[in-house]
Amino acid sequence: MMHTGEKAKRFGKAFMAFATKGNVMDMAVGVMIGGAFGKIVSSLVSDMIMPLIGLLTGGINLTGLFAALDGNTYPSADAANAAGAATLNYGIFIQTVIDFIIIALCIFMFLKLFRHPKEPPKDIGAAPACPHCLEVVKEGATRCPHCTSPLSES
Repeated sequence: MMHTGEKAKRFGKAFMAFATKGNVMDMAVGVMIGGAFGKIVSSLVSDMIMPLIGLLTGGINLTGLFAALDGNTYPSADAANAAGAATLNYGIFIQTVIDFIIIALCIFMFLKLFRHPKEPPKDIGAAPACPHCLEVVKEGATRCPHCTSPLSES
């Protein structure tokens, strides 16, 4: 029978092995870089692109566009909120959509640039295949390593 201390020790070792695996560390770095990249894109959109769009649309501040749901007119969304009116801030939504499009475009270009084409399959000749998933299995295997189905012995 295992004591609680031993279980905790085994759990700690298993967790450390998991947390220090390459894939987990790569994912953590990716999340951190992605968060920083998102801030850069948000700044690009709000500080560079939206003012240019405002200039092209005759000075309209797109991020300030809103609709007060009480039917009254207010000079700003903040004034409407101060008066207790609910608002639809569709200008901020437009800015967020532009953020998303730029991030998606950057991810698409990054993947196109760095993804290597898959190597053509090597000639495996008459290697045996699993009758269930049709994946190649080693000669003499009794269970498929891909779908774990038992293989009939021929």
